[in-house]
Amino acid sequence: MRTTFIAAALATAAFTSSALAQDLTVGVSWSNFQEERWKTDEAAIKSALEAAGATYVSTDAQSSSSKQLSDVESLIAQGADALIVLAQDADAIRPAVQAAADEGIPVVGYDRLIDDERAFYLTFDNVEVGRMQARAVLEAAPEGNYVMIKGSPTDPNADFLRGGQQEVLQEAIDSGAITIVGEAYTDGWLPANAQRNMEQILTAQDNDVDAVVASNDGTAGGVVAALTAQGMEGIPVSGQDGDHAALNRVARGTQTVSVWKDARELGKAAGEIAVAMANGTEMSDIEGAEQWTSPGGTTLWAKFLKPVPVTAENLDVVVDAGWIEKDALCQGVENGPSPCN
Repeated sequence: MRTTFIAAALATAAFTSSALAQDLTVGVSWSNFQEERWKTDEAAIKSALEAAGATYVSTDAQSSSSKQLSDVESLIAQGADALIVLAQDADAIRPAVQAAADEGIPVVGYDRLIDDERAFYLTFDNVEVGRMQARAVLEAAPEGNYVMIKGSPTDPNADFLRGGQQEVLQEAIDSGAITIVGEAYTDGWLPANAQRNMEQILTAQDNDVDAVVASNDGTAGGVVAALTAQGMEGIPVSGQDGDHAALNRVARGTQTVSVWKDARELGKAAGEIAVAMANGTEMSDIEGAEQWTSPGGTTLWAKFLKPVPVTAENLDVVVDAGWIEKDALCQGVENGPSPCN
């Protein structure tokens, strides 16, 4: 009889846990879903939520901070138990965090800082990403005129990256080995804006540019297009995200480095954290969480994943990890680096 009671209790507990998980809805607010990168993140988030028995709903703000606020309201109205927010504008998103807090809904600030202690910050170490970008470019071009193509002025990551880049370049700047001859933010991280900025800098410098530190693969694509139009393709250019087009450029020799942030791991972590917080787990109890102080002085709970710089020397790593197929990586490449040789 005692055995029967225990078995029944365990079955009830298992059913209750399953029912709770199946009742959860996680809303994801994307800032702009047109970038290649976010489709990979979404698939990983969906997979993590499916494994937990939770439901996925999403919105696309289409690069509009005002639309993102109404999007979050819509996700709340749809019954979201937790929110994952890729913020279009770090400051403009704050009313959305307040609206979620008013309803007792936890928020994960996804890949971009939301400078609010009520949002758990999940990202890669973006200062280190900036360092990795600058190291690779500096190794390829230890002297000459540098251009800095930054990210969006409304995204704190742009300045985190720029800070890391400066740390690495400062000694060479101080010695006179390199000179920064142009610098520009890229509105919305859009490649077309990066290309326009690069074209203007090339014109102002009469094409006297030896290297470009671009802050992601989208902006790197714009930079390479501008360089190619002037017959300058092949000078060192950095990026990040491991976009397939960028990795192909690395194989072709028109981009020096793409700092790979495995979006599958970030998306998986976001889904798991959102479910845990929806079920009442405190931010401080999230695995790998650490207290971190933002540039604005806010103390947040955060988790930082580790990036990997991918150059012509280690392209095999992204193929071996199943991130990109060899045929896609090596398209148009003849006698290139491994595995394209």
